Amino acid sequence: MKLRNKKITLAVIGIIVVVFAAFAIDQFFVLQKAHSTFDNYYAFRGCAQLLSRTDTSGVCKTASGDTITIVLINGKWYLQGDGPGVW
Repeated sequence: MKLRNKKITLAVIGIIVVVFAAFAIDQFFVLQKAHSTFDNYYAFRGCAQLLSRTDTSGVCKTASGDTITIVLINGKWYLQGDGPGVW
């Protein structure tokens, strides 16, 4: 009986690990796509209206009414002040 309980416990832990890994991998690819182009990042951040845009930045208004600035850093798009090394 104890061996059966250990197998069930290990199976449940294995399933949880697989689900977590699948979620992490999915999020990795979602973020890779989001940062790849201005249009993808614009949609990822929930922008509803483009206010201005240059080759290296853009300002948009989100559906909630916030105005955000999106900037190009090292070939990837980020929220201004939220790029790599800023955290």
